[in-house]
Amino acid sequence: MSETSRSSPPKPPWIRVRLPHGPVVDRVRGQLRGRALHTVCEEALCPNRGECWGGGTATFLILGDICTRHCGFCAVRGGAAAPVDPQESIRVAEAVEALGLEHVVITSVTRDDLPDGGASAFARVMEALHAHVPACTVEILTPDFQGNGVALRRVLEARPDVLAHNLETVRSLYPRVRPQADYDRSLALLRGARQRDSELVIKSGIMVGLGEEWEEILHVLRDLRSVGCDVLTVGQYLRPTPAQLPVVRYVEPEVFERIRLAAVEAGFPWVESGPFVRSSYHAETALRSLRPRAPHLPERC
Repeated sequence: MSETSRSSPPKPPWIRVRLPHGPVVDRVRGQLRGRALHTVCEEALCPNRGECWGGGTATFLILGDICTRHCGFCAVRGGAAAPVDPQESIRVAEAVEALGLEHVVITSVTRDDLPDGGASAFARVMEALHAHVPACTVEILTPDFQGNGVALRRVLEARPDVLAHNLETVRSLYPRVRPQADYDRSLALLRGARQRDSELVIKSGIMVGLGEEWEEILHVLRDLRSVGCDVLTVGQYLRPTPAQLPVVRYVEPEVFERIRLAAVEAGFPWVESGPFVRSSYHAETALRSLRPRAPHLPERC
């Protein structure tokens, strides 16, 4: 029996989420579909999309909706990716302006087929956002660019307020969870971003419930702090469809609190830890706390 054919354990009482609905959700969806845009909120079936959209934050998925990698946890489709759309950056900026968003997260499918891994597309979107909606803060959640330092420099030159790149899981689970990624390569990207910009907010996140051990979680915390990571997100892995890896364990809320306290002790200035926490959860709140005078950050009454 293959691993993906195994069943997850029954969901406990604390794993309950209401499907997003209402006028705000309908408005955001309408703007996205009218401009042929994607959000990771919907492509990855995020349980917080209604809350985030209602709070003036959205996570746009650029470079199409087909990924060149096949991670065991992800619901985004894999396969041959489409050509890069040169007008996508303008459509993203127009949607952000029309929706009145105050903080936007830009992420992408992984595009190993592109020479720079899609770094130029990230830069174009940021440049369009700075030009069209200068008061909106910008967070980028990037792939690893296959370790390409020139690609990393290109995205940093476009002046993000936050650079995020997720480790996703502990080192021992990479062959099963992220077979085309590399734990040390991801750490190197975060280290490189910190070395290039000492003021940039650096962020990463992991999922739990895939079979990791407590000591492995602590090791990830130490590794991320050692490369200058400021913000940590920790959430429960929820199997999107039967095609992905099964949940090994539904982690109890008190364990998430234990992880949060361990991360604070490790030196993280900002930690989000809970069953439904995802990369972009409370993203604007974290930035405003850490960088109240960050570039592009508007004054609040």
